[in-house]
Amino acid sequence: MKYRQKTKHTGVYERASQKKVFNGKPDICYDISYKFEGKKKWEKVGWLSEGYSAKLATQIRGERIRSIRHGLELPQQRSKSPLFKDIANKYLFWAMENKKSWFSDQHRYRNHLSQRLDEKRLNEISSLDLERIKSELIKEGLSPATVKHVLVLFRQMINKAIAWGMYEGKNPIQGIKMPVIQNQRERFLSYEEADRLLTELKKSSTALHDMTLLSLRTGLRAGEIFNLKGHDINFKNELITILDAKNKDSRKAFMTTAIKEMLKERIPESPDNFIFKDQRNGNKIKEVSRTYRGIANRLFNKKVKDPRQRVTFHTLRHTFASWLALQGESLLTIRELLGHKSFAMTQRYTHLMPDEKRRAAVMLESAFNEKRILKKGV
Repeated sequence: MKYRQKTKHTGVYERASQKKVFNGKPDICYDISYKFEGKKKWEKVGWLSEGYSAKLATQIRGERIRSIRHGLELPQQRSKSPLFKDIANKYLFWAMENKKSWFSDQHRYRNHLSQRLDEKRLNEISSLDLERIKSELIKEGLSPATVKHVLVLFRQMINKAIAWGMYEGKNPIQGIKMPVIQNQRERFLSYEEADRLLTELKKSSTALHDMTLLSLRTGLRAGEIFNLKGHDINFKNELITILDAKNKDSRKAFMTTAIKEMLKERIPESPDNFIFKDQRNGNKIKEVSRTYRGIANRLFNKKVKDPRQRVTFHTLRHTFASWLALQGESLLTIRELLGHKSFAMTQRYTHLMPDEKRRAAVMLESAFNEKRILKKGV
């Protein structure tokens, strides 16, 4: 086959075959060239025997240039750029094996990303598309934290596609400003409110009552309670081991008398079985029940719009820490019991320690006066 020869049409070349014959003459193959992502790209158009011509090649080249100018997908990219739904399904399968939060990922994908992006190829998804999705989710009333989780999930999916060699483009999430989250909880229960909540829960579900009591007395998160197994309970030393903590560091919780008696009633026959199980199927619990949310809403959340002031299951952990602060426990103690990685997370409870601050100021003044009196005496 001969080398490419220029035609009178810009960017169109032809090659004469030494083996293929058409109408008694060597067949002609037409190629086009154009710039794509800063590089010269060659594309075979077709043979004269197939009905192609230099004029038709010129039209095809024009289509390619228009596609590039408007950010559209080129035909040869289609095999390289997968559909979003294919990447999402592969990611969720991977998440089931590697992430504790896979169920949340699945929920966010199905409810917020699937209908919007499934039929798009990855290189068709732009930053503008993501900005539009962010705006739509906010208008739908989703919290900034939930919107951020959805965008982060998208980012993780595309990053995995790149890491797995399924996509060679850039992640369009770059440059997207994440929603500002102001969901630091301020609300914690009084002793009387906690007692009311426990009383109401016990009427509906002993398991819900016991999980709530456990969180109020130990500060365990819902997920940490769902993960508890028989081998995590040590009655002799009155300790609970939290192996699957949020920050991936194990820690210990201490049993009160009420917690110890409750766990004795719930300890499973096999140490590998869960302490609390889903009553419908006997498997691991995956989320806080609607019953808890309904009772909490009825008791505390009527007409409360600010999410920081609403009572949720996580309020129980916040209540545990707040009670510790109010009784004068140190930030170090609170931090270790909660399993916080940094003091910054624990410092939110300093405002609940007025007595400790007042005592420190009084002691400082007393020490100063004592030194001054001694000095005068000399």
